[in-house]
Amino acid sequence: MAEFTMELNDEQKEVRDWLHGFAADVIRPAAAEWDEREETPWPVIQEAAKVGIYSLDFYAQQYFDPTGLGIPMAMEELFWGDAGIALSIVGTGLAAVGVLANGTEEQIGTWIPQMYGDANDVKVAAFCSSEPDAGSDVASMRTRAVYDEAKDEWVINGTKTWATNGGIANVHVVVAVVDPELGSKGHASFIIPPNTPGLAQGQKFKKHGIRASHTAEVILDNVRVPGSCLLGGKEKLDERLARAREKAKQGGERVKNAAMATFEASRPAVGAMAVGTARAAYEVALDYAMTREQFGRPIIDNQGVAFQLADMRTQIDAARLLVWRASWMAINGRPFTAAEGSMSKLFASETAKKVTAQAIQILGGNGYTREYPVERMHRDSAIYTIFEGTSEIQRLVIARTLAGMPIR
Repeated sequence: MAEFTMELNDEQKEVRDWLHGFAADVIRPAAAEWDEREETPWPVIQEAAKVGIYSLDFYAQQYFDPTGLGIPMAMEELFWGDAGIALSIVGTGLAAVGVLANGTEEQIGTWIPQMYGDANDVKVAAFCSSEPDAGSDVASMRTRAVYDEAKDEWVINGTKTWATNGGIANVHVVVAVVDPELGSKGHASFIIPPNTPGLAQGQKFKKHGIRASHTAEVILDNVRVPGSCLLGGKEKLDERLARAREKAKQGGERVKNAAMATFEASRPAVGAMAVGTARAAYEVALDYAMTREQFGRPIIDNQGVAFQLADMRTQIDAARLLVWRASWMAINGRPFTAAEGSMSKLFASETAKKVTAQAIQILGGNGYTREYPVERMHRDSAIYTIFEGTSEIQRLVIARTLAGMPIR
């Protein structure tokens, strides 16, 4: 078990500086253009692929960092560059992780390369879980997968929403209900290969922020996929469902809490994204306050501005420490006895909203225009309190965990 530390080692620092350089030289110069276009920034993703950032190997190396700091460090630097473009770069990772976590070796070897493509022919993938009537309430999912034993095929029907890369992806990973009586334990994940009949993009959302990241509905109308596209395989699914039915008889809450552990472990990565956006806005505001003069002196000489900057930096550092603590706990198998994963996501996301708003205030009228990036950063920051569980859900999880109550 790696000791918890607040100091990156030499290798981590080298990776951090490399990512920071890419964010500064490639992502930031393109940020305003792709925000305005509200389109997937394919040229930037291609550049990320050329240097090795847009690849499974890179994210696997960071994910298996024994300190747990690889992923949050990477997320912070990329999202410091721009949240929309960064999400376009890392969005495929959601689907890839789904296959890595649940797929067989053959499925991993077959489908993950098709998710990324290569530097000359970049592809993206989509992870489709949320539904119009089932966001935070995953037990209310309606998308159904029914097994056609005669043809060894699964027939999938339903509508997914808020899918990053939905409809434009080469490969879609879709979560569907296979046993409605088991709630979230009756779900399974399926690979939808390229050009599968019945899968179509629905509404593409025109968003407040993260506009460079494609978000859309995915419609599944009698989509048929081979039995080999069930992640983990039919035998493993049948065994898991049998265990879930038995556990449900003994005490259903244990089933639900086991599922919550997965969400707790993933939330610090979103917190790190929020830290990156908050840090970017703070740095713009600090530089502006040190160079902008009013009444013959820099505005940072005014306590009203100086104190805001002091609070901003304090909150950013506190958010990062919560994220790092939760990330270290997750990689080292430490139980989240106080919902530390949710704590990190809650505090970091709320910090991003607050810090970006303060940055606009410090820049005054300039901050309200698109000539300065803090306006975009403020719009981007709103998503952190919504996806991967809203701030209200985080507070509910934390409160129920502290009270020793079951989490539904």
